[in-house]
Amino acid sequence: MTSTDPNPVAARPPGPASRIRTFHPRRGRMSGRQTDALDRLRPTYGFDIATELTGPLDPATLFGRRAPLVLEIGSGMGDATAVMAAADPGRDYLAVEVHTPGIANLLDLVQRQGLHNVRVAEGDALDLVRALPEGSLDAVHVFFPDPWPKSKHHKRRIIQPEHVALLRSRLVPGGTLHCATDWAPYAESMRETLTADPELVDVHGGYAPRPAHRPVTKFERRALAAGRPVFDLVHRRVDATRG
Repeated sequence: MTSTDPNPVAARPPGPASRIRTFHPRRGRMSGRQTDALDRLRPTYGFDIATELTGPLDPATLFGRRAPLVLEIGSGMGDATAVMAAADPGRDYLAVEVHTPGIANLLDLVQRQGLHNVRVAEGDALDLVRALPEGSLDAVHVFFPDPWPKSKHHKRRIIQPEHVALLRSRLVPGGTLHCATDWAPYAESMRETLTADPELVDVHGGYAPRPAHRPVTKFERRALAAGRPVFDLVHRRVDATRG
């Protein structure tokens, strides 16, 4: 299914208002370039999850083609997403972020680099995932999510059993869930949670070597400069058809 409208979004009732958020709502100050990009480009390449996503989301309609889909949860300023999408034109990239300047920056990169395989969603990533069909994602990237370091806030972490089960259900058999963090206690928690999921297989039997396809961001460089190692975890959804 394709469409001449590059950003068709269907109807879905909103989730419960009491749902625990895994993020801080963040607007931030924007430059004139970012404000212009947001105003001009979001109607074509982006959408607001809370107000515009009101039903099941068909990726083929959103992108105007059927292709393997990568979900980028927390795309930040969008530089890494743009690099990966440019190097991987055979797959589509759906980025979700809550930081408005980052959304605007990615939209600007999409236009300037002519990236036809990127769309940008603003809002709660879990609401977006719930609107996607099961088995619709080739990969999910969760790079440097908020570690919520205080014990009382651990319930807000995105990598926890309920959320992992949801993310895994949207992966195709053999699809990958790739997480990265520079917060060692969260890395260990991630590892335990991912390993405990009965339908995920640890590709590397522990922390993964740093994948070449994941660009080094300014955030990661700052972490390394501060002496914080980065941990990658790659798990694959079990393909039941292979026994």
